[in-house]
Amino acid sequence: MEEQDTLAIIIGKNITRLRKLFGMTQLELAEKLNYSDKSVSKWEQGNGIPDVRILVQLAELFNVSVDDLVREHKEKPVVPKRERKIRRIVITLLSVGVCWLVAVACFVLIGVVWNAKQEAWREGAWLAFVYAVPASAVVVTVFSSIWHWKWTRVAAVSVLIWTLLACIYLTLWVCQVYDMWLIFLIGVPLQVLALIYFLWRKKAKLKE
Repeated sequence: MEEQDTLAIIIGKNITRLRKLFGMTQLELAEKLNYSDKSVSKWEQGNGIPDVRILVQLAELFNVSVDDLVREHKEKPVVPKRERKIRRIVITLLSVGVCWLVAVACFVLIGVVWNAKQEAWREGAWLAFVYAVPASAVVVTVFSSIWHWKWTRVAAVSVLIWTLLACIYLTLWVCQVYDMWLIFLIGVPLQVLALIYFLWRKKAKLKE
């Protein structure tokens, strides 16, 4: 009996820790499990143990194993949701900044190191900044996918599609290949496909 009480307390602490880590209230967690918030409160207080089916649901919801739920963990400070969001934004901006740092380095390298005979290279040095835009969009797409910023991801993919086509167009223009504006027509089906994919993903998640 004592072992069961200890297990209930451990599970309760783990549920509380993970719920707060994901920024959920007891009511929000209860709705996802199709249970009442009173049941969640009871589990967190160690006054009961969820059945195996609920433990599996909790493990899937928090992306942990069932063993992680029933095993005692050393207490770790829970980072507040707002602070975690700010930290993620800063990390994303710093990563985008690296893209522009590389662009500046390329611009300087082309402008200083390359000699005057390679005039085409010097004239196209500004393209380094143009290519920094789709590179930044890739970085934002990756981080927004990791951190589930769905609308940021949609915007980043759209920027990536059109700026990448713009890069190709401007590169050809610098190389004196003109009348290539039709290349932007490729962006139309790409944009439509991207929107269909995101809408499908959103609908699939709602079903889950």
